[in-house]
Amino acid sequence: MDLLIECIKCFVVGGLICVVGQILLDRTQLTNGKIMVLFLISGAVLQAIGVYQPLVDFAGAGATVPISGFGYSLAKGAMEEVKSEGLLGAFTGGIRNTASGITVAIVFGYLAALLSNPKSKS
Repeated sequence: MDLLIECIKCFVVGGLICVVGQILLDRTQLTNGKIMVLFLISGAVLQAIGVYQPLVDFAGAGATVPISGFGYSLAKGAMEEVKSEGLLGAFTGGIRNTASGITVAIVFGYLAALLSNPKSKS
């Protein structure tokens, strides 16, 4: 039963983040790229002020899988490295914290490109 509750919390929080993105798409003139950047920066800022971590503790993957979770991971890594390595950690911590996710995205993107049959739009 606990797993079901965790899945529901994850689904609801992740869904609400996506609903916000859809509302921004429908009601504003913002492009997809600008909304992604807005979410990424929002995740980083919310982590920096201590608001995103409780959301991650509550919803797990529902808060870390959307693009705002990537901003959260970058900020969290940078903050941890600054504590242990000093100011240089602000530049290395975010990359170190997100390296595995970036690697997986590149590998699976490459595999998808190899296996697909792209066609020109024209």
